[in-house]
Order: sequence, then structure tokens, then C-alpha cells
Amino acid sequence: METSAAAATAEEEERGLAASLTARYSDWVAEELDELGGSFLLTDPAMPGHPIVYASRGLPALTGYPRRAVLGRNARLFQGAATDRAAVAGLREAVRAQRAHHVAILNYRRDGSPHWVLLHVAPVFHAADGTVLHFLAVQVPIAAAPRRAACRGPALFAACREEARVEEELPCAATHAGEVFVDIDKRGLETTRWLEAEEPRVASDCDKEKALSTASSIFSALNRYSKLTGLVVCGKRCDSVGIPALSSSLNLSLGRIKQSFVLTDRHLPDMPIVYASDAFLSLTGYSREEILGCNCRFLSGPDTSVDVLEEISRHICCEQACTVRLLNYRKDGSTFRDLLQVSPIRNASGKVAFHVWVHLDESAKCDFNGLTPEIWQLGAVGAVRVAVRSLSASGSLLRPAQ
Repeated sequence: METSAAAATAEEEERGLAASLTARYSDWVAEELDELGGSFLLTDPAMPGHPIVYASRGLPALTGYPRRAVLGRNARLFQGAATDRAAVAGLREAVRAQRAHHVAILNYRRDGSPHWVLLHVAPVFHAADGTVLHFLAVQVPIAAAPRRAACRGPALFAACREEARVEEELPCAATHAGEVFVDIDKRGLETTRWLEAEEPRVASDCDKEKALSTASSIFSALNRYSKLTGLVVCGKRCDSVGIPALSSSLNLSLGRIKQSFVLTDRHLPDMPIVYASDAFLSLTGYSREEILGCNCRFLSGPDTSVDVLEEISRHICCEQACTVRLLNYRKDGSTFRDLLQVSPIRNASGKVAFHVWVHLDESAKCDFNGLTPEIWQLGAVGAVRVAVRSLSASGSLLRPAQ
């Protein structure tokens, strides 16, 4: 009877973990996430203990933990004796503040062996009310620097494996990772000293790009499947707090421009969208309420070029215009070849007030009145410039504060 009761409890817990995803993103989201590469987790801060509710297919290869073995457990199970407490404190503060954070950190595999990873943590927000539904944690391995001394090999990690065995026998210790790693014998002490002596590793730009690319792909999948449940999620809190309301005069002027474009404000955190044209909504399938306040990366997906996105970022930082081609994703998950023109829009005093992003589906048949697509897009850029400059001179870009 006790065995049956325990089994029933375990099944109920497993259903609760699964429902954390299916109730918010539909029954098919796990299949979509399974197709993505890399090692990542989703945790649910609303459930007791902030447990892991999804583990990627790439997690076992990196950590040695089977996927089902980590479900329901707190993500600190990967920490150990030499994990930097300051790094852990930084992660906790980011979770409390509900903001994205990345850090190079020493984690432990299931067999007790240590390894360095770039850990990128980001909240998944409910777009309507700004509540946090999940936290995403992406793990990217950081390559070791050339060793100056010979590696001590298997003997070094013998104690680590013994410590891992103790953790398996005392699962309650998973909530106090530092207590699990005790000095069982002299080899355990030697292991701890060796880990403390090793210099911390630094994540490369490639590691960071890989983490951001993986996170972007995950957010795109969650966003697409959340629509099936009537929910909208994003990587940035998409409420009206801190997002300026454009004046009715500017909205009216921009509404006369028939091309597909959005305006973003570089001076606000994460460069959110503050205006979207009707043509853009038709092109992407999103409603205006779904995207205002979000970063333009919500159009990205698994096959969107990271190099092109970096090129756009460089031009924005230099306040320069650029024209690129990249693969973007609509709300329904379909892709389109996007000819994208991004240009800074300056106000009457010459300072950059916005950036305009003019999108064009290259596969669509459009009448450009004898013009090239690029010149057609520049026409939209020019019209936005005229609207912004003329209204900024009279100080009527933003709606007066209530």
C-alpha cells in the first residue's frame, strides 16, 4: 500500500511539472523544444522549491544527468564545493529582480567532476500582465585554457564520484549543495584544493553568441506555442511601465505610411518597439498589443542568422543605417525572407530619437511603382523622418504624462 501511494504521489508530481508547460504553451511545445540544440532548462518560480519543469535533450551529454532525473529538482543541484558563492549570489539577485543575467560558473556533473559553463538565465514574461511564468537557463561549456601542468586524471575525481554517490543516497542534500561535498578522505581534500587553485575561465564572444542564439530560439518557440492557449509570452516585460506613449499627432502621421515598419527607442532598456504599422502586423500576424514594448528579436527563430543580427547591432551602436537580408518568423511559425532596412531617426535638434525598421517579404509580389525594393523602403524611412522632425520641433512626439 505504501508503495502504491508513493507511486501515485510521484505520478501526480510528474503531471504537475508537465502541466507547467502544457497549460501555458500547449501539448506540443515539448516536441518543439526537443528539436533545439544545446543544454538548457526551464524552471517554474510559482511552484514550491522553484523546480526544473523541462530539460533539453542536450543536457545529459553536458552534465551526465538523465533528463527525468533533474525534473522536479532545484537547479542548484549542479553546484558544488568550489562553485563561486559570489556567482551564485549574483544569480539569486537576478532571479529576485526578474532580469536576465549571465555568468561564467563552475558546475558539477553527475559523477562529481567539475566543468566550467557560461550560464545565461532569463525570465519568461506574460506579455499581458508582466508576471514571470518561467526562468530559462542556458548552459554553454567554456573550453579549457592550455594546461601548464599535467592533468591528474581519473585519480583526482575518484573522491568526486564518491561524493556524487553520497548525494544519490542523501537526495535531501540537493537543496544544500555545499553540504553534500564533504572531505570523505584525503583525496576529497586534494580535489577541493585543486579546484580552488584553478583560475576561473572566461567565456568567449562565441560562447556568449551561442547562449543568446539558443535563448532566442527558445523564446521564439515558447512565443509561437503560447498563442495556442490564448497566452502571449516574451523575454521582456511587455507592460506599459516605462514605455512612452506617442502623441496622437505622431501616431496619425505614421499611420499614413503604408509600408511595413516599426519604431524602437534605443534609449529605453532592451530597445523596445513603441510603434508598429498596420502593414507590419499583417506581415507578421501579431496584434499591436502583443509586440509593443518588446524587442525586435521576437521575430527571430532557429535559422535566423546571428551574424546578421550582430551586424544590425553594430550599425545601431554607430548610429548608422544598414540594409540586410535574414530569415524571420511570423506568429504562426512560418518563415519569410526579410529585406530589412534599419535607420536612425533624428529629432529637430539632431539627436537620435528612434530607429525605424522597415520590413519587406521578398517572396511577396508587390508593386513598387517602378522602384527597386530598397528605394521603396527608403521612401518609408524618409516619411518617418519628416513626421518625427516636424513634430519634435513643436515638442509633440510623446503624449503628455497623465
